[in-house]
Amino acid sequence: MTAPAARPRPARRALDDLSLTVDEEALEALAASSPEWLAADRRDAYARWASLPAESNLLYTPYIDLRGAALQGARLVGPSEVSGSRGPVPTLLDDADALIEVIEGRLAGVALSEAAIDSGVRLRGLTDDLEDVREALVREHALPLTDKFAQLTRAAWSQGVALDVPPGVRLPKPIVIRWALGAPDRALVTRTIVRLGEGAVASIVEELVPSPDPRDDEPAQAYFAGTMEVTVGDGASLQVASLQELPANVVAVQHRTANIGEGSTLQWALAQTGGRLVRSRVENRLVGDRSSVRQVEIVFGAADQLFDLTSYTTHIGRDTTGDLLSKGALLERSRTYMKGLIVIEKSAHGTDSFLGEFGMNLSKDARSVAIPSLEIDQPDCRRAMHSSSVGPVDETQLFYLESRGIPPDEARKFIVLGFLEPVVARVPLASAQDRLRELLEEKWIAGSGDVSRAAA
Repeated sequence: MTAPAARPRPARRALDDLSLTVDEEALEALAASSPEWLAADRRDAYARWASLPAESNLLYTPYIDLRGAALQGARLVGPSEVSGSRGPVPTLLDDADALIEVIEGRLAGVALSEAAIDSGVRLRGLTDDLEDVREALVREHALPLTDKFAQLTRAAWSQGVALDVPPGVRLPKPIVIRWALGAPDRALVTRTIVRLGEGAVASIVEELVPSPDPRDDEPAQAYFAGTMEVTVGDGASLQVASLQELPANVVAVQHRTANIGEGSTLQWALAQTGGRLVRSRVENRLVGDRSSVRQVEIVFGAADQLFDLTSYTTHIGRDTTGDLLSKGALLERSRTYMKGLIVIEKSAHGTDSFLGEFGMNLSKDARSVAIPSLEIDQPDCRRAMHSSSVGPVDETQLFYLESRGIPPDEARKFIVLGFLEPVVARVPLASAQDRLRELLEEKWIAGSGDVSRAAA
């Protein structure tokens, strides 16, 4: 009698294996449709992608896990698939000054208010005038050269958005950049270039939403890589809010970089609720004297979601200020890595910088890791500090609310949603702010049973 055949075991995956196939043939197809300078930039980035480790910072090497990505069937979206006729101009909301919408890589339309048009604001597809954005695309700090996935984006992007706000222009309403995606087996790679002139004031709301045609089944995974590469001119002020509510089949890799000029300010408010695996990196360079950045990024995870957040802030100018905060609330088996590094260079006299990372585990199976760090070459600082904590809901807060007659489940809800409120309050678009509160509420309701079991 022969023994039954052994059941085949699934192939083992390395922790840093993205499983997305990117070969030289695909790269050359992109290079062939690019001007010579862009083709050379793509090839240089591809060589870096092929040689770099998935995590170049040795401090963070143990904290990477890409096994949730199943992108073996995904293929890169090429230029021919994102070009062609544009859709109807989207409806511009009363509380916005401009809107650009991209659906599955195709530019659906652009709408600008009369005030934005009269002031010379330019919002368009990135490929509309490549020579105009050439310097922004290939400059040294456009995307981090030591980041493997940033170099993949630099090599393989096929769609993008460009926004220019002229010097001195002050827009009272935000500019909305909306990406709709999630079609299975597609790898959409994009870049967004934002340039604010001297003394300009503007705000941006980025929306990452599911495709208009939802799938009721469980589709194959999709890959989305997106950047926001910001240059803030001297004396300018920019506020950016990003709401990520992508479908559960999406693996997303995001890079946000900023060069901040003299006396200018930048504020990030980033909310992560969707996706299967999300890897987010923010890199701020405080180049000008008296420049400042405020950044808050929140995560509300459930099921098997994994959020990998990294923040780098480099102080270069004198009397610069950084205030960075990461928060994660985790249901069920979700996980988050919160990694941050403040670098104070020798030229950065009078720096004031703070980094905080806080995780709230709402389930016995949820996991948070917080790794804040400092690298200081200039001891003449006003402040250089970090703080972190990971744990369940604070029992003393629960006791206080319950002692005021609030039922335990309601008390937990107030604490969790209040924990995430710092991002919600900073969204400059009323309708988007309401939508984010709805998303957080829906996620709480869906996972409230898990929270009750954890509290038992």
